[in-house]
Amino acid sequence: MPAASPDTRLVAPSLALASCIRAIVLRNTLQRPPMAERDRLNHHPATPFCSIYWLFEGDARILEPVLDPSPVAAAGSAIFCGPQLQPTVSFNSGPVHFMTILFFPDAWHRLTGMDMNDQMNRLADVNEALHADWQDLSRQVLAASDDEARIALIEAFLEPRWRAARSGSGDGLMADWVNRLGAQAAAAGIGRSMRMVERRVREWAGRPLRTLRRMRRAEQSFLEARSDFLDGRVSLSDVAARGGYADQAHMSREAREITGISPSELLRRIREEESYWMYRIWS
Repeated sequence: MPAASPDTRLVAPSLALASCIRAIVLRNTLQRPPMAERDRLNHHPATPFCSIYWLFEGDARILEPVLDPSPVAAAGSAIFCGPQLQPTVSFNSGPVHFMTILFFPDAWHRLTGMDMNDQMNRLADVNEALHADWQDLSRQVLAASDDEARIALIEAFLEPRWRAARSGSGDGLMADWVNRLGAQAAAAGIGRSMRMVERRVREWAGRPLRTLRRMRRAEQSFLEARSDFLDGRVSLSDVAARGGYADQAHMSREAREITGISPSELLRRIREEESYWMYRIWS
């Protein structure tokens, strides 16, 4: 397996933002020796989260899904990304330094008022997609001296806004988020039909609750399979049984929808290919 590197990190949010932010991702390859072209790819799964991506050094281009024209982000870019319905692959032409903050979509809806149905697969410049206060934050993040200062700016900006916007409670883990989302949608729709509840979930998260539950189960199964794999005792049939799948083939079908490849192939690539770094650091 490619060696774990301190230049690629998954940072947990502050406790006050745990039900708002899923994670902060930092990657800085500026000090690495020159990397082979295949190692400058970045593989990411389909995701229910939306995000802001700040690129401090280098460039990035989306390869999959194929877009026309293919957007290229340069140093100093800030991009809003909506939830992605399929796996994505991007490419860096050289060394890169970036940060991504991943938001639970219902939290993003509460913070911005955006209907998440309209944000699916969206990629847009922050200055076009977001209001002036978010644009000001983005400029400060891009101008900050280091990653720690950037995280401090983001948390100082978000904490008072999230206190004002949030309802309910939870620790922000995906399983708890999905369960909480269904309960809150049902509570908000008392006296109404289940169709109205489902409509509310779509507005908040952009996907049906059943799809979110499938993605939550797939994430948990992946984490278990990776842990077993690293311990040298992986049994995908056991992982499928623990996850409540009908069989291993059922788990594989759902994994392919999210990652584009089978669980066994994903584990192999995590072990052997640098470009699957996101799967290595995810927790």
